[in-house]
Amino acid sequence: MMSQGNNDVSGQLSALTGCAAEADTPFTPGQAKACTVREVLDRVGGKWSIGILVAASQGPVRFTELERHIEGISRRMLTLTLRNLERDGLLHREVYPTVPPKVEYTATPIALELYESLVALTSWAERHRNTIAAARAEYDGAHGGL
Repeated sequence: MMSQGNNDVSGQLSALTGCAAEADTPFTPGQAKACTVREVLDRVGGKWSIGILVAASQGPVRFTELERHIEGISRRMLTLTLRNLERDGLLHREVYPTVPPKVEYTATPIALELYESLVALTSWAERHRNTIAAARAEYDGAHGGL
């Protein structure tokens, strides 16, 4: 639910970027392609998606394992992210008829293809996080913070 005074931000962004077609005007091929690429990158580069995809690429993983593995994620956000990744064809969800039900998530072939890039990105972030933190502190000191 949006807070009071909050407008439809995605609609505003779409209008600014040319991503949304007018009601009576179809997308141009360039608009459709740009929107699709942006949506894919937003999904795989999302705050929680990278950790989920890296974990699922190692083999079947259960919800509770992901919840423990991904620091700071809420149950609701994990559920939503898993559902979106499954919808996009990046995860396969297998439900086993046990009591209680056992559910496992595995990376699909297209997610496995993405795996090396995600590992490279997370490794880069780990190697440079202190440098980036120092640069932010220096910038904030010179510019009065944000």
